[in-house]
Amino acid sequence: MKFGMMYEIQIPEPHYPGIERDRYHQVMAQVELGDQVGFDYFWTVEHHFLNEFSHCSAPEVLYGAISQRTKRIRIGHAVALLPEQYNHPVRVAERAAVLDIVSDGRMDLGTGRSTTLTEMDGFEVDPEQTKAQWQEAIRMIPKMWTEDPFSHQGEFFNIPPRSVIPKPVQKPHPPLWVACSQPDSFAAAGEMGLGVLCFNLGGYEQLDERVAAYRAAVKHANPVGSFVNDQIAALVIVHCGEDDEEAKRIGGPEGEWFVQNAERLYNPWQGREVPDSYKFAVDAIQTERVGKVAQDHLDSGAFAMGNPDSIIEVMKKYQDAGVDQVLCFLQPGRLEHTRIMDCIKLMGREVIPHFI
Repeated sequence: MKFGMMYEIQIPEPHYPGIERDRYHQVMAQVELGDQVGFDYFWTVEHHFLNEFSHCSAPEVLYGAISQRTKRIRIGHAVALLPEQYNHPVRVAERAAVLDIVSDGRMDLGTGRSTTLTEMDGFEVDPEQTKAQWQEAIRMIPKMWTEDPFSHQGEFFNIPPRSVIPKPVQKPHPPLWVACSQPDSFAAAGEMGLGVLCFNLGGYEQLDERVAAYRAAVKHANPVGSFVNDQIAALVIVHCGEDDEEAKRIGGPEGEWFVQNAERLYNPWQGREVPDSYKFAVDAIQTERVGKVAQDHLDSGAFAMGNPDSIIEVMKKYQDAGVDQVLCFLQPGRLEHTRIMDCIKLMGREVIPHFI
């Protein structure tokens, strides 16, 4: 099982002048250390307008910087938003190819369609169209990397024959992933040959149905790219410390801050008609997270906190559930940089080696 470092770049109030600079430089130092101690992937979101919760609105720039400070860790979009108002698919393909070049072939491309009205309304994105736009765009991008010239006539995009350059280092192209939450989307990802990035925070038991749906579908995949990326990655909020109770005491409230603020992102949906493709995600916030405290999330495995032995116990359950990679969310809320660095060192020294 692989281990990824997952970030939103969270900056809770109060803010001071220069806090964003400090946080970005802390993240770069953390990933540089993660590269040295054995983490396999570095992932970040693309979010817009989500003050405090996520200050990661231009991840491609950060990826370029990370690529020059690391040697082996893979660098992944989690995810590039594909409705055209956020990112035209040609620009996604171009930027991803450049990242693959400057990182010497270490780029993975995860994609998605956005879930918050704060972002969609801010970019004038129609929630009714995001699924169809994503489906069209994700079928275009790998062809841009492998066909020259590339052309396309579709519902949302019409591109005359053009050379989309540069081309990525990895051949035939970098691995492709998609953000998923509901069982149906796991099956759809499998049918399209895409790896799954699961951000549910529902714990390992919730994954059984989803993993089964994905594995059944991926056996008969008709991949959108040139190969099947048969992998499932699942989000877990992680804080590892030498002292078991202290790590839970320190990490638990910061994990709660993450969950509570994630819930608030869906408040704008209240009083709005929710498209069918978003009903599961909006409803899941109520059924999976509202009213729960840190101990509930520790019990479910949504949080993995404590000493290395406690973390290993949780990670084994994800491995048993069929997860190929754990997306370790290392910087929730106000968790201090020094504690995160200590956590990364412990993970590399005592946890990751158990799963090699």
